[in-house]
Amino acid sequence: MVRINESFLSMKKNYLFIDIAKRLAAYRQTHPDKELIRMGIGDVTRPLAPVVVEAMKKAADEMGRAETFRGYEDSGTGYDFLKNAIAEYYRSFGADVKADEIRINDGAKADCGNITDIFGNGNTVLVTDPAYPVYVDTNLMCGREVTYIDSNEGNGFAAMPDKSIHADIIYLCSPNNPTGSAYTREQLEEWVAYAIENEAVIIYDSAYEAFISDEDIPRSIFCIKGARKCAIEMCSLSKTAGFTGTRCGYTVIPDELIVRASDGSEVCLADLWARRQGSKFNGVSYPVQRAAEAVFTPTGQAQIKENIEYYKENARIIADTLDSLGISYTGGKNSPYIWMKCPKGMGGWEYFDYLLNNIQVVGTPGEGFGRNGAGYFRLTAFSTHEKTAEAMRRLRSIS
Repeated sequence: MVRINESFLSMKKNYLFIDIAKRLAAYRQTHPDKELIRMGIGDVTRPLAPVVVEAMKKAADEMGRAETFRGYEDSGTGYDFLKNAIAEYYRSFGADVKADEIRINDGAKADCGNITDIFGNGNTVLVTDPAYPVYVDTNLMCGREVTYIDSNEGNGFAAMPDKSIHADIIYLCSPNNPTGSAYTREQLEEWVAYAIENEAVIIYDSAYEAFISDEDIPRSIFCIKGARKCAIEMCSLSKTAGFTGTRCGYTVIPDELIVRASDGSEVCLADLWARRQGSKFNGVSYPVQRAAEAVFTPTGQAQIKENIEYYKENARIIADTLDSLGISYTGGKNSPYIWMKCPKGMGGWEYFDYLLNNIQVVGTPGEGFGRNGAGYFRLTAFSTHEKTAEAMRRLRSIS
């Protein structure tokens, strides 16, 4: 008889965004004449930068000629032209990363989940609550114990280490999804010290680093001394360069990240990840990697900055509205997310239904991100200026 992975049976039946999709489908069926403004799912609306499109077209043309056609990429970790470009990008903001420590992937979400393959199921996983559901779900699927540390209003939704708690694997996201908070240099130094003391590994999600404007907020954990001995960083071009439908990101595993096996031998985690990827991943297509390379050119950086500034303006519109209504929130400055406290003591799902039924604005209930999300609501800045302004006009009309 076939045996299933029964860890799945202990999980919630539906993923957060599946629940939202079902509610929206039911609403549309009964209210086909109502125009919804979606500010919940973190998908982008701005098109790919022109230099990116041209690079992809050129690479696609190369694939159509025998003399320039490419099949499998030899190393399976990405083409050198892209890894070198990313390494130079890291150096531009003071992070020490070598090209051969970079592995190209099809987006941060996949690697955040797949990285669990190289760690034993006996590890204790520490997750800040609220958190991006992938961090929790992919470990529960493996049957691991997940320990939570509170991010809440009292600490500005930026949880700090608790020395009374031991952890083996630590998930951090800065700027944070869903709360929009971002760790300062001093706070990340404390997390790195905690990881080293516990002989733990930090899985650091920096998918929103391009939205950082404050100088005291690092763009990478590798800007922090000691991080190369305890951290893996994952980043994505989905939000920074509009690659949600194009799919490209990267994971950095430093050479110094060494752990001990049960027999006492030293093991390089980069080697384990290379072995895993060699068995389960065929790499990112050549045209997409050429498109990604264009992101890191001077022209590419200028063009994607225009899109990022566009989304930042949306965040400002939302923040100004919440300020005028006296609603507290985090995020919106160094992040495309605004994490607002639901008014009138409402719960997140209650507020979701309230906005949907009264003004047809869609956000994400905080409860979908963990216990500390109760009574909070996430809005994203990834819509258009026009729809963002209209959504805020509607919000003022019922407040």
